[in-house]
Amino acid sequence: MSTRVTDTATELAFSLGWAAMRGVPERTAYRMFERVADRTWKRQGTSVVQLERNLSRVHPDATTAELRELSLLGVRSHMRYWCEAFRLPTWSRERVSSTFSLDRVHLLDDAMTSGSGAIMVVNHGGNWDHAGAWGALRYGSLTTVAERLKPEAVFEQFVEYRQSLGMEILPLGDSDTFRVLVQRLRSGGLVPLAGDRDISRRGVVVDFFGEPASMPTGPALLGILTGAPVYPVTLTFGEGVALGTVHDRIAVPEQGSREEKVRQMTQGLARAWESTIPERSYDWHVMQPLWLADLDARRRSA
Repeated sequence: MSTRVTDTATELAFSLGWAAMRGVPERTAYRMFERVADRTWKRQGTSVVQLERNLSRVHPDATTAELRELSLLGVRSHMRYWCEAFRLPTWSRERVSSTFSLDRVHLLDDAMTSGSGAIMVVNHGGNWDHAGAWGALRYGSLTTVAERLKPEAVFEQFVEYRQSLGMEILPLGDSDTFRVLVQRLRSGGLVPLAGDRDISRRGVVVDFFGEPASMPTGPALLGILTGAPVYPVTLTFGEGVALGTVHDRIAVPEQGSREEKVRQMTQGLARAWESTIPERSYDWHVMQPLWLADLDARRRSA
């Protein structure tokens, strides 16, 4: 099958998903996505194997059976995200606000009230789109970055979808993206960024659950350049709700080169997530290589 045909099929699948899931009764939609999750898990494909490898770092003493159970819950949690992502644009403002709960939200509130802006650095957990929609409603707007997807039409659908929720979306890798983020922060805006996956492969190496892992430098660098507070946030799910926890601010070190400050701050982000991810690790949706050992193995097999 040609790339063009594959891209067209992918675009059509996403379009149909968004359209169809909005009209399906909610319980039916959740059951459908759970069945998809169970079939995906049983096939034990590359993403499920990698998820179990990632979970083994979080739970080094877990048995094979325990990791399998965690990975099943993890795939179901990931499919719950997709189910809600397709349906979220149909939710009322009241539902978006009432079904997301952020512990220690006063830290963000204080930063936004002060006019300093804030950098909200989330893990790939729970429902980050729901968190973004909640943030846009609570603070009036926000600016974030989205990874470019292929085909381009799918990326455009994601941008349109997130814009419909009140978010300003900047494409990852564009030359102006970092400059615009700096401007928004200096104007007192909210900038949520995912910080636990180094998509660019140009990140900084930190210790994460006892092994070296690469994480993006953008959140720390933005904090250094703008003075906006950097807050790690752990996202999870609850029964019928999406949840989050705001951790203590990651302070900019007083000494050291810019590179060393970025490394120390990013290590602080990793430590914050280490303290909360294990409790509900199945809500952490990282099904790609994250640790250097896995990245090196992937490169060797490429």
